Amino acid sequence: PRSFSAAELVRAAPAPLQPYLRLMRLHQPAGTWLLYLPCTWSIGLAATPGCLPDWRMLSLFGVGAVLMRGAGCTINDMWDRDYDRQVARTASRPLAAGDISTFQSLVFLGGQLSLALCVLLCLNYYSIILGAASLFLVITYPLMKRITYWPQLVLGFTFNWGALLGWSAIKGSCDWSVCLPLYFAGVMWTLVYDTIYAHQDKRDDIIIGVKSTALQFKEDTKQWLSGFSLAMLLSLCVTGMNCSQTFPYYSAVAAVGAHLAHQIYTLDIDKPEDCWKKFASNRTVGLLLFIGIVLGNL
Repeated sequence: PRSFSAAELVRAAPAPLQPYLRLMRLHQPAGTWLLYLPCTWSIGLAATPGCLPDWRMLSLFGVGAVLMRGAGCTINDMWDRDYDRQVARTASRPLAAGDISTFQSLVFLGGQLSLALCVLLCLNYYSIILGAASLFLVITYPLMKRITYWPQLVLGFTFNWGALLGWSAIKGSCDWSVCLPLYFAGVMWTLVYDTIYAHQDKRDDIIIGVKSTALQFKEDTKQWLSGFSLAMLLSLCVTGMNCSQTFPYYSAVAAVGAHLAHQIYTLDIDKPEDCWKKFASNRTVGLLLFIGIVLGNL
């Protein structure tokens, strides 16, 4: 019997469509969740006290997260197709394997960005401009691994833009006393989970000359991850104080801290399968915080 999962849905799709679905990583939804969840935090915090978050906005941002994560993966694979062929984990990606051409992926990218623009145009003018500003980060992030050992930091700036955009979509503009510490918390969180992710490929990265925080931190990784986690938790506390959050919110922050502590303590940076498991478990971190925001607001 087939299990109901994103990977099974992709395998069940018509054969000509499957390379495009794999190009946008529809079979690996963990990254989409990690892009979407900071949006939900912001939308939840912006809700009227005593009310649930705006479900229309949550749905709209969910569609946008799928499209923009897919577009980001397409751009990444276009830049990295030669590198991907040299890494065991990525050699089967559609562009690296030759399942689709660069021109086909470019046309597909145009379609994804066009649909994402339609989603963006459903928001207010402030949010349209703010959302459009993130495109520069989406396009340039894949280049960072060639020039700096901190591409995960640039990914953090990119992946957590929704922490700004969600609030402005509800309120019409950003309250920087809330949005900036929330955004910073998201950036610190990305440094945690994407450093863990990067440890999967560190041996291949050394050979082909690609940089990452995993290579920068080496055996000191757990100390760095602990520092990033502490910075994230402190920033979430500042966010909560600046928008008058209540006990359930801070309980969720404590639960997030416990989850991150367990992740870091049990992490084996030399086992790729453990790194993937810990990376994927960060969806739980984001959902815990969202639930705390909703309950705290109620």
